Amino acid sequence: MQKKIVSVSLGSSKRDHTVDVELLGQDFNISRIGTDGDFAKAETLLKELDGKVDAIGLGGIDIYLYSGTTRYELVDGAKLRDVVKTTPVVDGSGLKNTVEPEAVKYLAAMPEFDVANKTVLMVSAVDRFGMAKAFSEVGSKTIFGDLIFALGVKVPVYTMDKLASLADELLPKIVKAPFSTLYPIGAEQDAEPDPKYSEFYDEADIIAGDFHYIRRYMPPRMDGKIILTNTVTERDVEALKNRGVAYLITTTPEYQGRSFGTNVLEAAFLVLINKPWADISPEDYLGLLKQLDYKPLIRKLN
Repeated sequence: MQKKIVSVSLGSSKRDHTVDVELLGQDFNISRIGTDGDFAKAETLLKELDGKVDAIGLGGIDIYLYSGTTRYELVDGAKLRDVVKTTPVVDGSGLKNTVEPEAVKYLAAMPEFDVANKTVLMVSAVDRFGMAKAFSEVGSKTIFGDLIFALGVKVPVYTMDKLASLADELLPKIVKAPFSTLYPIGAEQDAEPDPKYSEFYDEADIIAGDFHYIRRYMPPRMDGKIILTNTVTERDVEALKNRGVAYLITTTPEYQGRSFGTNVLEAAFLVLINKPWADISPEDYLGLLKQLDYKPLIRKLN
């Protein structure tokens, strides 16, 4: 019997997509439905889907942000999760902290990318702490842009220790703020990029993390850059190519021309593993990734 996965996103409905795929002999119908930043619409849709699909992913918002091993719950993300009473709900955070560090290690082992000697701009690390830690561990020079891209404070962070201390100081307050003040949702995802932070893009060889943050402030030229992200459409790929980006590397697989978010893949994995989300370990995710032979998708653009 086909399993149904639906990602309910606060993002633009222009990015909606539906595919049928087979994973380890199980057929899936996977849909992404954008609500254009409308929380009430997202809540209504979640209530309608509850009990009628096999798993739900929350897109365009997180339930949890991280500082090392400390997990902070976003108030707005938790509100959406708690609307659903029966169907399992995930936000992709568990899989991010598994698949994305593996992607960094995979690239670091490829001499042509020379990741250890590259400067990496991570537009936001608190939602991808595993990736941030992995870049630090392989020796990359890191620029963490959490203060810049989420809070509009033009102060880069250069070390994991400083990132963790800032996260522990600020996240207890940040998670209570309206999510729309922290992240582009709805029509903001379709707005023309504002290159006001272009100097940080210019300084980096690799630009990594959430694509909507990357896109929101990307400059007109990004010649020779490597982008490590996911959730890109063909239109996004063309925009990066036109800016001179050398490589686009996505951490989640592409289905029918679309790289979905980690929340979608995590929802499918939840069905395959057949455990409550809280009981799934990194080893469970890694085991499935190995069975599926998932590797980062490397696309040369220029």
